[in-house]
Amino acid sequence: MHRRIDTRARYSSERVRDDDTDWARIASLYDTLARLTPSPVIELNRAVAIAMARGPAAGLELVDALMSEPSLRKYHLLPSVRGDLLAKLGRADEARVELERAASLTRNGRERELLLARAAALSGHQLSHDAT
Repeated sequence: MHRRIDTRARYSSERVRDDDTDWARIASLYDTLARLTPSPVIELNRAVAIAMARGPAAGLELVDALMSEPSLRKYHLLPSVRGDLLAKLGRADEARVELERAASLTRNGRERELLLARAAALSGHQLSHDAT
């Protein structure tokens, strides 16, 4: 129990500002946390940290492995993260679908608006990209 608390405390202390964040260290802490307290949500968070440390393709590989996880089927953050990673990889159409799916799953109205706005921005980006 104390190891889990210590790992979480170290993780929290690493999260200062995005530009000061040591994502490789956070990914390493998530590796430890996943071993101590395995859960699909921790694995999703680990995927985000790995994406930030090693690039969106590395994170997407882990997220894709979670897509069949029953406990995450209605968890809006799974398609939200996947959509974000797909967008970073330039896969706008797939990203838009995931963000729209995330919007349909969230119960938070403001979050839904944000997700739909991000999806719409990707549609606009794709259209302007196709026009050139």
